[in-house]
Amino acid sequence: MAIKTQELLFLLIVLLSNIIQCITGFAGTVLAMPFSVILIGDESAKAILNVLGAAASVGVVIPGFRKINKKEFLKIVGFMLPGIIAGHFLSQMLASAVRVAHILLGSIVILFAILNFVKLFSKKEAKKPGPVLSAGILLGSGLIHGVFVCGGPLLVTYASRRFDDTEEFRSTLSAVWIVLNGIMIFSHWQSGFFDRQTLFLLAISLVILVAAVLIGNLIAKKLSKKVFLILSYVLMIISGLSLLIQ
Repeated sequence: MAIKTQELLFLLIVLLSNIIQCITGFAGTVLAMPFSVILIGDESAKAILNVLGAAASVGVVIPGFRKINKKEFLKIVGFMLPGIIAGHFLSQMLASAVRVAHILLGSIVILFAILNFVKLFSKKEAKKPGPVLSAGILLGSGLIHGVFVCGGPLLVTYASRRFDDTEEFRSTLSAVWIVLNGIMIFSHWQSGFFDRQTLFLLAISLVILVAAVLIGNLIAKKLSKKVFLILSYVLMIISGLSLLIQ
């Protein structure tokens, strides 16, 4: 089966975005999605990137399994799962207003990133979000993930205030994506997103993913917490901008 120029460009995006995914534990899918939709179409992009997001997360969780914060893992999944279910139905309702939804989401993501930057460089000690705000952020992240398959930027707003250890941050969030993306994979399969060409591209993408995981894990070990957070917030801004132009 021949590979088109657009598909080669898509595979390059797969490599770069999943290196980022492994470094931060999020952002790979939302960075890749706008370009992938243009190159290979909406359904194929969602199906492949969702599988790759889960697979990349496995690559982070295996070496960092002991770093998973089980209490936070259960809390995040418990709140995000209902949001994802609601988002699945909401995505059908927003089918005719996708552009408006992208602009709104992108604006929210950029706002959160700017606020996080301000807090990071503020002399005041960052406060952990209270139970009501935490629940709202996690439900919102699940809702966004159910609609757009990119709830990471909002989730990192919560996680950056809950985790002091970078490896704990990456490992816990990656474990969350394994569970939630697994649910999305089942939904996409039932919706018929995995046609023959999509499965062909997915197989090649999984091979490329191995290299991305190795490179990403190597880079992540060399980052301090502050550099790690700066990179995360920069990626949030890029993610928001990508949604605005999608």
